[in-house]
Amino acid sequence: MILPIFITFSLLITSSYANSIEFDYCVADPTLPHGPTGYSCKDPTKATADDFAYSGLRTPGNTSSMFKSGVSLAFVAQFPGLNGLGISMVRADMAVGGAVPLHTHRVAELIVVIEGTIIAGFIDTNNTAFYKTLEKGDLFVIPPTLEHFQVNVGKVPAAVYASFGSANPGVQAVSNSLFQTDLPTEIVQKITLLDRAQIKKLKMMFGGTN
Repeated sequence: MILPIFITFSLLITSSYANSIEFDYCVADPTLPHGPTGYSCKDPTKATADDFAYSGLRTPGNTSSMFKSGVSLAFVAQFPGLNGLGISMVRADMAVGGAVPLHTHRVAELIVVIEGTIIAGFIDTNNTAFYKTLEKGDLFVIPPTLEHFQVNVGKVPAAVYASFGSANPGVQAVSNSLFQTDLPTEIVQKITLLDRAQIKKLKMMFGGTN
């Protein structure tokens, strides 16, 4: 358990960061302005050990969603000590038959299965699907920006940890982008070839309008 997680983080701490470091740390202060380079730094004299510890991945995520999965984030917004370090992590839990639906991030992702049996995969820009059945302890890497997914294909709940080479890798789910927004149904029809009734049903399920 510990070794795969240690390897996951080690791979994401790049030599370029180590060679360019000018401060010991830059704990995020969400009350100050932030931009493309990250959050502004908290006054270092006010930093505490709590800024560098996070317990949000201890417990399984809520799998009562429509996809029977739940994701717990350890991005910079939840874990201020990550600011500027170029690393972050999530925990994804899937009930039996559950899935983490198609989504993307700005950076590469490395997952390690901690419980159960899943299929993990991504689709490249040539529309080639790469997917693999993974067991506890297995790893799978997903290149930046590509649509990817995980599906629990086992007989027990499954869980994975995923690490990223960014403190704020972002996430965009395909289904949410289409059906949780105010993008007009007529446009969704044109770009998906779904019928109007199905789109309206999905917008109702996801909370979208128009």
